[in-house]
Amino acid sequence: MRGMTSVDDWIATLPIERQNAIAKKSAELIAKVERRMTLAELRKGRKISQATVAEALGIGQMQISRLEKRKDPRLSTMARTVAAMGGHLTLIATFPDQEPVVLVASQMGEKPTRRKEGLILKSK
Repeated sequence: MRGMTSVDDWIATLPIERQNAIAKKSAELIAKVERRMTLAELRKGRKISQATVAEALGIGQMQISRLEKRKDPRLSTMARTVAAMGGHLTLIATFPDQEPVVLVASQMGEKPTRRKEGLILKSK
């Protein structure tokens, strides 16, 4: 196609300071996307105890311990656990030949009903 320029070629025309800023920002974004954590690492990073998550989910602390050690937890369980920590689970599928795709599951769309101490609690 005539008149088209690649992004790399366009960036090469910018001042070196701008090129460095773009490279730094892109590295930060890539690092953010590539960051991976277990449920236990996520919970600890947010400084939330197993007992607090268990209370928010209406289960025992031992069940949270087992969940965090489980190799293949259910998506619905992970979504509820992340919600109990104040977050929302997003599942992203990546392919070598296309951009990442956010997958949506109707069960993951469950809405919180009330809040206590910053944690999302589900009504039973």
